[in-house]
Amino acid sequence: MHFRGIKARWTVNGITYITLIVAVAILAFSIAMNNYYHSAIRTGLENKAQTAAEFFTSYVSKTYLEYYQSAYRYTETFEDKDTLELQFINSRGRVEVSSYGISAGTSPGTPEIETALETGEISSWSGENEATGERIMSVCAPMQYADGSIVGVMRYVTSLKLVDEQVKAAMLVATIVGLFIILVVVVSNIYFINTIVVPIRGLTSLAKQIADGGYGIQAEKKYDDEIGELTDAINEMSVKISQAEKVQTEFISSVSHELRTPLTAITGWSETLLYDPEIKEDSRRGIQIISKEAARLTKMVEELLEFTRIQDGRFNLSIEQINVEAEIEDTIFAYSELLKQENIELHYMRSPVPIPEMPGDAERLRQVFLNILDNAAKYGKDGGAIDVAVDRDGDYVNISIRDYGPGILPAELPFVKNKFYKGSSKERGSGIGLAVCNEIVERHGGELTVANADGKGVIVNVRLPLSRGHKSQ
Repeated sequence: MHFRGIKARWTVNGITYITLIVAVAILAFSIAMNNYYHSAIRTGLENKAQTAAEFFTSYVSKTYLEYYQSAYRYTETFEDKDTLELQFINSRGRVEVSSYGISAGTSPGTPEIETALETGEISSWSGENEATGERIMSVCAPMQYADGSIVGVMRYVTSLKLVDEQVKAAMLVATIVGLFIILVVVVSNIYFINTIVVPIRGLTSLAKQIADGGYGIQAEKKYDDEIGELTDAINEMSVKISQAEKVQTEFISSVSHELRTPLTAITGWSETLLYDPEIKEDSRRGIQIISKEAARLTKMVEELLEFTRIQDGRFNLSIEQINVEAEIEDTIFAYSELLKQENIELHYMRSPVPIPEMPGDAERLRQVFLNILDNAAKYGKDGGAIDVAVDRDGDYVNISIRDYGPGILPAELPFVKNKFYKGSSKERGSGIGLAVCNEIVERHGGELTVANADGKGVIVNVRLPLSRGHKSQ
């Protein structure tokens, strides 16, 4: 499974590893405790059986009757009968006498009896009592006559129930301790990773704001470590970008103002010369080109000045109640002659429902409509047509302008509203007209979207609220 985010990966990995380590530790502890208790009991029983067998053998007579009578008396006086069972087993592996009163002739059938009879050494065994289902441990010590022959074995039997309970209790304690350790590790991990993730999230948000144009903003430095160094680097970058942006804006503003005067003179004189009947043919055509290019440069300069006003905060709206449909129609009328010269048909569809007056800056909105129409004519002229439609959508009015040109490459669509972005188009322009339009629409509380239309062409939609209380979502 793939987990997104440092915090999720760190937490999951930390819990997995510490849980695995704790589980292995608890398992090892339980095995060690089990072995310890069993070893201690087995050693105790073996020592006890060894001592008792040696003591008992020292006064056992050579007759079996005397052995039996001595064994009977020994079991009658056995002091540990409350915790241990003492059995005397003959050489055939059958019980002769038992402190618990087991019937004579019973055969326990456990392997340590046969081992002790065969080797003459103490042997032990632990397992389940077939009769009761209880876990037991037994130790057999061989008893010998003076001539070395084995008369039988002395067998001690004890229940492991108490031992198992002690082991379970120890495992429970170990499990609780392990869970506590896991909890402490998880909490400490979460706390530690938060000291990394939270600042990184803040820096990420800051970087996005810088990318969106919030140059100069600063992040608070909270740590004198690698994250602190990253914070300093981003703050320094933000300051330098802000300074570079300021220099760029000042340069654009200065150059734009300087260009306005000569462009005005060029435009004025070119128009004046066109009235001179002496200027004919190629000369007249050259002056027309001069006039057209001067007008294009003048428009570019105006866009650059608009851009600088936006950048330095001098871009304001003059809001009043306007008839937005009338503004669109006036724009279409003013631009229709230029479209005819380009052999482009314009189809206009009025709103099927009345659109009330709305608050807005008429001049700025006409600038938006004119710029979008100009883009449609410039980039979609091969389609030969432009569709303009107005429609009311609840508390909003939608204005859509569509061309039938080649459209925009999908990879370039997200950036067309960015300032100075021109994409792969070969058409000339400053690349800031749409950015200015977007700023105007957003300051009206609206939204400007650009998309490829079904079939072919580009459709630009301007969505404006009919009252200042609404903001397009």
